[in-house]
Amino acid sequence: MSVVVTAVFYPKPGKKQELADAMQRGIAAVHGEEGCELYSIHDAEDGTITMIEKWSSAEALDTHGDSDQVKILREDIADLVEKPGLVTRMTPIAAGTEAQGLL
Repeated sequence: MSVVVTAVFYPKPGKKQELADAMQRGIAAVHGEEGCELYSIHDAEDGTITMIEKWSSAEALDTHGDSDQVKILREDIADLVEKPGLVTRMTPIAAGTEAQGLL
């Protein structure tokens, strides 16, 4: 079963674009990871950067969590965030059509 993740990052004042740039550096490598179906960042209206991810399984996500790419990301953004990110794992609940009701 797929797993969806949101990760909210809290940039330091004036560092939002720099944070987004730092996060983008590793995205191509993550897209090549086994089980990665979606890995994208979004500019939120509340001043945060939100990453939305979809993984084919919890095992694939766990492997990603221990990957060099994640370690590099953490190092790249360490000086750009005010506090640790808020990461939430979710299991999709089907609703409506498959194309519109599942991420």
